[in-house]
Amino acid sequence: MLDYDREAAHYDATRGGDARADAAARAIQRLLPAEGTVRIADVGCGTGIVTARLLRPGWPVVGIDRSARMAAVAAGRLPGRITVGDVTRLPLASGSADVVTMVWLLHLLSAAEVAVALAEAGRVLSRGGLLITTVGKNDAAFGPADDAAAILGPVRARFDPGQTDRLDRVLAVGGRRGLRLAAQTTFVGMGQGVSPRRWRKRLAGNAFDWMAAAGRERVGALCAELAGLPDQDRARPDPVYQLAALRKDAPRGRGRPDEPGPGPIRGCSP
Repeated sequence: MLDYDREAAHYDATRGGDARADAAARAIQRLLPAEGTVRIADVGCGTGIVTARLLRPGWPVVGIDRSARMAAVAAGRLPGRITVGDVTRLPLASGSADVVTMVWLLHLLSAAEVAVALAEAGRVLSRGGLLITTVGKNDAAFGPADDAAAILGPVRARFDPGQTDRLDRVLAVGGRRGLRLAAQTTFVGMGQGVSPRRWRKRLAGNAFDWMAAAGRERVGALCAELAGLPDQDRARPDPVYQLAALRKDAPRGRGRPDEPGPGPIRGCSP
């Protein structure tokens, strides 16, 4: 896994910066409740570049990240609103958030960790609250209009079937925790399209776990096919990410499903 402490200083510059953050935040905002005060916990907030865009007057918004250095960068954007913590043991009180966001996070976890992360989201959400998360994150790089992705996609699909953040898996695990699909949307990963030459460099650097299962000979053949494509340095289409909103079931007789709970987010500095 990427060392996020080492990446913190230049993470935004290599991940689409403000343009991608704007697109992600707009997509999240389309899924947020339309009325009332909303208490948001952005889990896996990274540098806070998206978290900061979710702020509204009177809205308690906090960010949580496991990487101390990423959290330090985020704290520069959101003083007093960032804490270090793990998605499998959130430093938040039960029922203290109306929305939990997890953007580009679940794909980094094992299946067991995803189950715990969803359980923790369910614990900290108020009744009727929303978990908003990216799903199928790594699939987004293999769009239908991308000639390089068309070469890599079938091999990757064969040797990397275990995407832990696939929508069907998230819904199955979340459903056991009372989290049901409420809405979906998409956003473009601005500036994240990959050229054939960059794909080849990634393959040469053993950047993907599925390469070992595919074997050196097959990976070499992929590199040769990629080298035969035109416009080696032209970035292909930007990935399109999927966002899913899962609503926490409201216990019968205890208020409307969309009713926000009272009070601030507890367990994290406002």
